[in-house]
Amino acid sequence: MDTSDTQKAALNDEQIDRYSRHILLPEMGGKGQKKLLDASVLCIGAGGLGSPVIMYLAAAGVGRIGIIDDDDVELSNLQRQIIHSTADLGRPKAVSAKEYVEALNPDVKVDLHHGRLTAENVMDIISNYDAVIDGTDNFPTRYLVNDACFFQQKPLFYGAVLRFDGQASAFLTSPEAPCYRCLYPEPPPPGEVPSCQEAGVLGAVVGTIGVIQATEFIKWVLGIGQPITGRLMFYNALDMTFRTVKLRRRPDCELCGPNPTITELMEYDETCELRAAKAQS
Repeated sequence: MDTSDTQKAALNDEQIDRYSRHILLPEMGGKGQKKLLDASVLCIGAGGLGSPVIMYLAAAGVGRIGIIDDDDVELSNLQRQIIHSTADLGRPKAVSAKEYVEALNPDVKVDLHHGRLTAENVMDIISNYDAVIDGTDNFPTRYLVNDACFFQQKPLFYGAVLRFDGQASAFLTSPEAPCYRCLYPEPPPPGEVPSCQEAGVLGAVVGTIGVIQATEFIKWVLGIGQPITGRLMFYNALDMTFRTVKLRRRPDCELCGPNPTITELMEYDETCELRAAKAQS
């Protein structure tokens, strides 16, 4: 194992032991591990996608993780939301997730944000983090987060699951990179896309997609590999297939195109109807 003077200066002995399998990787080493310890990320949701994301980022030593989730743990969550246990039933998911992280890795600081993201608070919250990971389970929040990340030029790591299928991408901040609205310009009409509560989801599928989101964030922090930006990855568990399609910035995108019509945050209600436009200074 490479334990050079530089690495020893950056990491204490316990950290060198804890992260030894990372340090062995030539693409990471001690300097890369220090980058992770200095990094911060906001995880939106501590449910199906948020559970594996939070678990693996905490284990990896991401130094500060923000968690926002306003739901309580229910029995039906435990089939896939593996950061919680039966003993957590009825407790806030964000609190349960924080306790899990603290028990796993004392190097990681956890910020709790109570309540839901809104047009009034989203800009202030995400401004405190290097990047955002989307573990949402509803379209109104997903569009709000995409728009806020674009306005603040924050990388957004996207994932979604339903039944046996999942998809993932990364919306980064390079000039030609697409945003979520390049892929899906508007929320779908009410009832067109069923929720997991209505259609079901295989628990392991959210693990697969969440781990991909965590991996892409780690790669971005370290500046290694080929990011998934500009591509949309589809996963089908029944066929055990992965395929990717290219994504390009739409020249007529209402948000990131050259002639945007969305210049302030837009908020949708739970039926995906536009509720209000909130100007942000």
